[in-house]
Amino acid sequence: MLRGMDERTAKLVGRRLVRWYAAHARDLPWRRRPTPYRVWVSEVMLQQTVVGTVVPHFRRWMGRLPDVEALARASEREVLSLWEGMGYYRRALNLRRAARLIVKEHGGGIPSSRAELLKLPGVGAYIAAAVRSLAFGEDEVALDANVTRVFIRLLALGGTGTEAQVRRAVSASALAALPFGRSAELNQALMDFGSLICRPRMPRCAECFLTTQCEAFRQGKQHDIPRRARRALRKVRTAVALFVRDGRVYVQQRPRGGLFEGMWEFPGGKLHAGETAAGALRRECREELGFEVEPGRRLVELTHAYTVFRVRLEAFVCAVPDGLPVNRTHRWVPLRELACYPMPSANRRVVVKLAAGTQRQTDITTTPRRSRRRLQA
Repeated sequence: MLRGMDERTAKLVGRRLVRWYAAHARDLPWRRRPTPYRVWVSEVMLQQTVVGTVVPHFRRWMGRLPDVEALARASEREVLSLWEGMGYYRRALNLRRAARLIVKEHGGGIPSSRAELLKLPGVGAYIAAAVRSLAFGEDEVALDANVTRVFIRLLALGGTGTEAQVRRAVSASALAALPFGRSAELNQALMDFGSLICRPRMPRCAECFLTTQCEAFRQGKQHDIPRRARRALRKVRTAVALFVRDGRVYVQQRPRGGLFEGMWEFPGGKLHAGETAAGALRRECREELGFEVEPGRRLVELTHAYTVFRVRLEAFVCAVPDGLPVNRTHRWVPLRELACYPMPSANRRVVVKLAAGTQRQTDITTTPRRSRRRLQA
């Protein structure tokens, strides 16, 4: 069984981290006025997203949705638009769902108890601990990737940090290091220390004030601990149809419960084994829209990397069939208004190409309108 750090060493580590943080804390917008709402939103944003990306998104979000009530009133489209570019869009939808629940059951006040926080959509053990510590001053340790990595190195533990035994040893050590009544300082110190000094790659041991307490450094293993889990990006090929008419573009909304839930995109989808892009586009339009569509000129081919997969997307300007469905999830949108519709990043890059071509009047031309027989049900 793995053991955590001895209490004396842990207390020394905690004091040194808090002292370092007092002198080197990053100036981040959510730290200037750490209300429960601001802490909650920032911590959700910071999951799976780097600080540099979060800062401008956080400022825009607070400018539009400054409190729980504003978030609860916001439309799904507005929330997703504000989130666009940070990925893992279900986080945004869960924030909105949680805000509505907070208004309904807590009068708009974010609860401070762990049990009540864990009932909110999208709130797990880490978010609950972070809100209780940073917003309410409770003695909690929020175990994220930074905190886990720091203590794995201090203890020279094997594994990637996801193993139950490793996490128990890390949790015990972090709790032992916690100065009474100063959990907010320690948690933020660990976040900054893990980002600035004890970095995932190329840790700055020459600048570190904890080398005498670091077993990985003593053994010369700081570059090998924690062990990195190998994860190859899954490769996906997609093809989409661009229907353009009178300055408007045809888009559809992603279905509930799936990837990019609630966002907008161009009709199309993934290539099956052995399919060409044009063949996949014909099949997807038959399945999604009920129309036979003949792919026209390819406007753009691009590659975009998401967190767990890499997509190669080909976009074709297509003749507009008569009678494309127009409803809550399918609509014609003026090109200039597509900025108000949240889209996956690869689709957004296609919009940029469309706009540039329209301005030059060379890439986008009036597509001859050819009737296409609607498929019989």
